[in-house]
Amino acid sequence: MNCIILDDEIPAIRELSYFITTFSSIKILAEFDDSIAALEYMQINSVDVIFLDISMPKLNGLDFSKIINTLKSKPIIIFLSAYKQYAIEAFEIAAFDYVLKPYSECRIINTLTRLEKWTNINSSPYINNKITICNNEKMFVLNVNDIYYCKSQEHDIFIHISNEEYKVSSSTKEFYKKLPQSIFFKCHRSYIVNLDKITEIIPWFNNTYMLKLQGLDVEIPVSRQNISQFKQLMGI
Repeated sequence: MNCIILDDEIPAIRELSYFITTFSSIKILAEFDDSIAALEYMQINSVDVIFLDISMPKLNGLDFSKIINTLKSKPIIIFLSAYKQYAIEAFEIAAFDYVLKPYSECRIINTLTRLEKWTNINSSPYINNKITICNNEKMFVLNVNDIYYCKSQEHDIFIHISNEEYKVSSSTKEFYKKLPQSIFFKCHRSYIVNLDKITEIIPWFNNTYMLKLQGLDVEIPVSRQNISQFKQLMGI
């Protein structure tokens, strides 16, 4: 996923650019302080997301968004503003979010997390909560809501559904892309967990956690590098 930033305040562009590159996997294609230049860029380049300041000279953010919504490939719009009064009109234009200035780190991270989840859900290769896997030369259709956790071992993924287990040839990273990330979280390099199945969070060594899942006698680790994101997802 890629984006551009349009804001007439250079310090604001730099701050937002820092948050995006530090807390997300979104690629910044370009930064603009001129709405006409940004519009010309978008007419010849494909952009997934635009972070758009409302108070712009020449062409304000609301009018700018109405123009780009006529493009063949419509980007996701996240409005930026120091004023609350434009929020209603912004959401009438179908904005993904409306972020008030000055930026709060927590608020920006929340927006970026929701954005990446939303795009993953809408591009995920499953239909009606179903996912098809190949196991022992057979194809099984699984309901993703029934999956408790997945564990990688060598070049395979073991999918645990209550007392059943399915094995597929895949890396943790690749299989994780196939799951709806609104409910699944890669908590460890070897584990993916269904957040809806967690019943207990146990503090562990080095400020990490172990997770207990509904009806299972198993503990799932949360690695140290994933603690911050896990806490945010679970409201800790």
